[in-house]
Amino acid sequence: MPSTVALIVAAGRGERAGSDLPKQYADIAGKPLLSWTLGAFHDHPAIDGVRVVIDPAWRDQYDRAVDGLDLGPPIDGGATRQASVAAGLEALTDHAPGNVLIHDAARPFVSANLIQRVVDALATDRAVLPGLAVPDTLKRCETGIVVATEPRDGLWAAQTPQGFHFDAILEAHRQATGQALTDDAAVAEAAGMTVRMIEGAVDNTKITTPDDLERARSSLGRREIRTGMGFDVHAFTDGAHVTLCGIDVPHTHGLAGNSDADVGLHVLIDAIFGALGTGDLGTHFPPNDTTWHGRPSSDLLAVAVAMMKERDARLINADITLICERPRLARHQPVMRERVASLLDAPLSRINVKVTSTDGLGFAGRGEGIAGSAVVTMDLPAP
Repeated sequence: MPSTVALIVAAGRGERAGSDLPKQYADIAGKPLLSWTLGAFHDHPAIDGVRVVIDPAWRDQYDRAVDGLDLGPPIDGGATRQASVAAGLEALTDHAPGNVLIHDAARPFVSANLIQRVVDALATDRAVLPGLAVPDTLKRCETGIVVATEPRDGLWAAQTPQGFHFDAILEAHRQATGQALTDDAAVAEAAGMTVRMIEGAVDNTKITTPDDLERARSSLGRREIRTGMGFDVHAFTDGAHVTLCGIDVPHTHGLAGNSDADVGLHVLIDAIFGALGTGDLGTHFPPNDTTWHGRPSSDLLAVAVAMMKERDARLINADITLICERPRLARHQPVMRERVASLLDAPLSRINVKVTSTDGLGFAGRGEGIAGSAVVTMDLPAP
């Protein structure tokens, strides 16, 4: 398969967006708009590399936008979009990819599906243009007055990424020097290339105005509610206390386990992993990993809390239930609740600890061990 490089055009000023910065560097849900656009291509399996054309005057903002991404060096753009794309293509000649996808930095909603469909179409066509058929009646106006109704049959609104065989679009841009063409498909048309139109995506809108920026902040900053459940059992063993929810409770026995066998924290950790969709307690702390032997379960919980912070997840509530006949736990509930809140760095109002028995039934009823369950609800950025 020919290699495919994405060329992201980010050298414009975008003054209509009303931002103090070029719109591609405007803050959207905590990171520059350009970061959202780049992420779609950087993470796509059909894209072998990503290069960005920029205005070097905004290099500091660019460096912030690409922090953590594995990209080639930025390419200095020109005075127009056409000149910037031409500069980008010339910079790619040493790499000589088979295909190039040219995309506007101000289209952060581009989907993996659309990228793939453009790449797939390049297997049979030299130039591929995604777009949407124009659904509305078109009017031609002069000084605010309608002077004609234009037929919309066969009219499409062009989008990006526009895909091309690299050698063909490079030569087309070289031929177009000095012309004023509005997009790369027009450059291809002017060179006599056949351009294949494929269905674009309604969501693949371009950020142009201040209202567009606000819509992007609402959409790209989307969060979702996630719920996880945890369940655990530990048998009694020799000892003088049990550790539950980070609190030592006097008892005639201890609990068997690799760490301190804190059933309360173990089910809480499992529920957190469940909400994050990252496996379970055994996945992260395997029984044969001596690193965690004898460690307090609060250390294990700290790992889960760090994962929440990495994902920008916010706890909504944690509800823990402990199940046993002995020891009696009711009087310890307030202290357990406070300890869990402290370990999660969460308001006390978001934490609940319940205790119950099985009325003498089952292993818990026979005094063989303690069981626990937990439900955690959090909100976090939508994938």
